[in-house]
Amino acid sequence: MSKEVIRRMTREIKHRGPDGEGFYLNDSRQGPISSHGYSVALGHARLKVIDLVSGDQPMSNENGMIWVVLNGEIYNYLELKRDLLARGHAFRTNSDTEVIVHAYEEYGLQCVEYFRGMFAFAVWDESLNRCMLARDRMGKKPLVYSLVDGQLIFASQISALLRHPDIEKEVDYEALHHYFTYLCVPFPFTAFKQIRKVPPAHYLVFQNAGIELARYWDVDFHLKLRLDSLEALTEVERLLEESVKLRLRTDVPFGVFLSGGMDSSTVTGIAARLSPDRIKTFSIGFENSAYNELPYARIVAKYFNTEHHEEIVRPNTIEAIHALAVLYGEPFADSSALPSYYLSRMAKKNVSVVLNGDGGDEVFGGYYRFLAMRLADTYCGLPVWLRKNIIPFLAGLLPELSVGGNKRLSFRRFLNCASDPRSARWLRWTGLFSEDKKRSLYASFMAEATRKYNSDWLLEDLFLDSGGLNGVDAAMSVDTRFYLPNDLLVKMDIATMAFGLEARSPLLDHVLVEFMASLPASVKINGTTLKFLLKKIQRKILPAVILKRHKQGFAVPLGSWFRGDLRSWVKDVLLSPQALKRGIFVPDRIKGLLDAHEKGAGDYEHEIWSLVMLEIWFEQVVDKPYYVE
Repeated sequence: MSKEVIRRMTREIKHRGPDGEGFYLNDSRQGPISSHGYSVALGHARLKVIDLVSGDQPMSNENGMIWVVLNGEIYNYLELKRDLLARGHAFRTNSDTEVIVHAYEEYGLQCVEYFRGMFAFAVWDESLNRCMLARDRMGKKPLVYSLVDGQLIFASQISALLRHPDIEKEVDYEALHHYFTYLCVPFPFTAFKQIRKVPPAHYLVFQNAGIELARYWDVDFHLKLRLDSLEALTEVERLLEESVKLRLRTDVPFGVFLSGGMDSSTVTGIAARLSPDRIKTFSIGFENSAYNELPYARIVAKYFNTEHHEEIVRPNTIEAIHALAVLYGEPFADSSALPSYYLSRMAKKNVSVVLNGDGGDEVFGGYYRFLAMRLADTYCGLPVWLRKNIIPFLAGLLPELSVGGNKRLSFRRFLNCASDPRSARWLRWTGLFSEDKKRSLYASFMAEATRKYNSDWLLEDLFLDSGGLNGVDAAMSVDTRFYLPNDLLVKMDIATMAFGLEARSPLLDHVLVEFMASLPASVKINGTTLKFLLKKIQRKILPAVILKRHKQGFAVPLGSWFRGDLRSWVKDVLLSPQALKRGIFVPDRIKGLLDAHEKGAGDYEHEIWSLVMLEIWFEQVVDKPYYVE
C-alpha cells in the first residue's frame, strides 16, 4: 500500500480522531507485497482521551516487532498494567493502548479475553508475519475489512475502505434485502460485496494470505446462579457502580446523555455521586410534545445539580440526513440516529466523553416483546381448539387494546403470531417489512437479485441456540447478540464519533451483562413488571416523578414531518428519475405508499424513512467516485 492511500484512508475518518494522526509503514519482503508499495501499513486518527501527551498511535513494543492501533478504550487498563509490570513488562506511556501491546506479548491471541472495555484493534506481529483484528464483546466499536488479492484491508468505517483503489463499490443486494427487515445491514454483511464486518466478540487472524475468524466470548443465559433477591440486588448495585466508575477514567471533560428516561437518569445519578466535580448533562427535544422528553430531563438535571444543556430538533434536517448516509457507509434506518447526531454535535462543544443509558432494556428486561414472548409460550400450551376457535372469536369482539411500548402491541396483533415459532414472533414484533411486503414492492431486477434470500433465516439459528430457555431469556439473548450490535450500538458509535465524541455505556459492561444473564427471568420481569430488579435500584436513586412516567423511546416525529415540512422533499427523493432508474422498486407502489401516509390511510413513517435512507445512500456513496481526491 502506498503512503498516499493509507493517508487518504486515515483522513477519511479524521472526524473520529480529530486530535492527531500517525502511521506505521513496513516494506519487509516477509509480508504480502501489493502492487502499491508497503507490505504493512497502519494508520490512526487519534481522539485524545487517556494519556494526552504520550499516547500516540500506532504503538509498538520495545523492539518494534509488535504494532497496535486501537479504536476505543480498555477501561481496566490500570489493573492490567499492574499485572503486566509484575510479569516483567516495561511501559513507556500511561496509555491504555500500550496495555494491548504487552498483553499480546504475554498472552498472544488470547489477550482479548483480559480486556474490559469497548474496542476494535489491530495487532501486527512482525515475527509471525501475522495480523490480528479484534472487536469487543458487545460490538460497541465497528470494524470492517476486505480481503482483496491477498491483501487484508480494514478500517473503523466503510467510507475509509472505499478510499482504497482495490475495493470496488459493488452493491450487495442480499444485504439490502435484509436491511428492509431489520432497519440496518446485519453482520457479517455490509452493503458492499467486497466488505464485511468482524462480528462482535470475535477476532480475525490474517496469515499466509488467508483469514480465520474465532469467537472468544458469548453471553450464556442457560447457567443460572442460586441467589436470593437481596443477594442479586446487592451484586447488581455493586456492578452498576463499578461499571460507571471505570467509565469515569478519562483525562478530558466528560458528560452524560440524559434523555429523561429512567436508564439515562440512573447513570446520571450514579455518575453525579461518584464524580468529584459537577457533571454536565445533554438532552435533545422536539416541538411536538408527544415526542419531547425535555421536561423530564430538566427535572433529573435539577435533582442531581448538573450543568444542563439542551437543544430542539426541527425538521430542517436534510443536510444532516445526507451526512448520516456517508458516515454509516450503508443504509441505516433507525430514525433515532438523527437526534443522536444533533445531541452529539451539541455535547462535543463541551466535552469529549459522554456516558449514556444504552442497554437498560436489553440487559434488564425492559421491552414489552419480552413479556409478549413469555405470554406466547403460555398461549402455545393451551389446547388447539381453544387457540383456533374460542380465543380468536373473543378477540374479534374487543377494541384495539394496547399493552404499551413503542409499537403498541395490541391483543389482536399478539394473537396473529402467538402460535408462530419464536423467531417468527420476534420478527413480527420488531421487523419492518415482512418478506411478502418487500417482494410486493420490488421491481423485476431486485426480485431476481434477491430471489434466493430470506431474512427470516438469520434469526433461526440464534433462537435455536437459545433452545431450552424460557421465552424471556430467549428473546433477551437474541437482542443482546443481534439487535444491540447491529442497530443500537452502531447508531450510537457513528453519531457520536461523527464529532470526535466518545460514548461509553455502563449498562453494557460485559461483566454486568454476564451477571444479569445468570439470573432467572422472574428477577428481570416479575409478573407484568418490566426491569423488576433495576427498578428496585432506581427507587433509591431517582425522583418520584421519573419513576412514575411511562416508557418512551428515543423517537422522532417522522410521521408528521412526512405529511408536512418534508412531504415534497421525500417525493423528490423517492420518485426522482435517478431513483426510479435503479430498478429496485415498482414506482406506482412507492407512490401508493406515500399517498396512503399523506392521506392518513396508514402510518408508514418507518417504511418511508427506510426507503429515503436507501436512496440517499445511493446518491451520496454509491453514485460518487470515492477513492479519487
